[in-house]
Amino acid sequence: MPEGDTVLQTARRLHHALTDQVLTRSDLRVPRFATADLTGRTVLGTLSRGKHLLTRFEGGLTLHSHLRMDGAWRIYGPDERWRGGPAHQIRAVLANTAHTAVGYRLPVLELLRTADEEKAVGHLGPDLLGPDWDAGTALRNLLADPARPLGEALLDQRNLAGIGNIYKAELCFLARATPWLPIGELPAATAALLVSTAHQLLEANRDRPVRITTTGARPRTATGRPYRTRRPSENLWVYGRTHRPCLRCGRPIRAAEQDARPAYWCPGCQSGPTH
Repeated sequence: MPEGDTVLQTARRLHHALTDQVLTRSDLRVPRFATADLTGRTVLGTLSRGKHLLTRFEGGLTLHSHLRMDGAWRIYGPDERWRGGPAHQIRAVLANTAHTAVGYRLPVLELLRTADEEKAVGHLGPDLLGPDWDAGTALRNLLADPARPLGEALLDQRNLAGIGNIYKAELCFLARATPWLPIGELPAATAALLVSTAHQLLEANRDRPVRITTTGARPRTATGRPYRTRRPSENLWVYGRTHRPCLRCGRPIRAAEQDARPAYWCPGCQSGPTH
């Protein structure tokens, strides 16, 4: 599942390619909107809200899309071959004289009135990369269900918007807690630090082509001291590193399923239940 920083970068690419341009082609390949035609409308802009994308058009219309696990928007020049996947995976085509935006494998694609955007994204918690970011509200949302496992609470976009499976794993590591630890068992200072570190990490990666959590954002332990990695060239602490040595203590990273997704943790650095 794409993280909030990835979705923000996708929004920027769409915004750059389409904004203030008149559409010369519009093709929405989903049954509900297959007859909708946006050709001739000017694109007003594209923005991200958590993991959601909102492309606005003159006339008060918005195209709402969500990438989920496998979706992607690709931008092509007039004579460039489309390479994002086979034709049957294309769900949307938006083109002007200079660029063509092609949406592949989009599990969510709907056309709605711009005035009704809140129906699509109003349920989201504070956006880690948005103007509505509010650490206090995010912390209260996370702690509203103290018995909920930490990893599940972080992934719930109603608590705070923008965390995917990668940041979930990395944040649990930095909090020194396994993803299955009830979030209410985190010390108050650690819970508050977790929220601020989440914001810090996504902000640090919003402009990077390669995501890095081990350097740059300078996350700190619950005691306030910065973590040190034994291998500065490594980009991530635990995500995707099953059986490889922990960058802090050297013990092998472990993985198990949590809520139908892989969860990663270090048995030496993180405490709490492991199922």
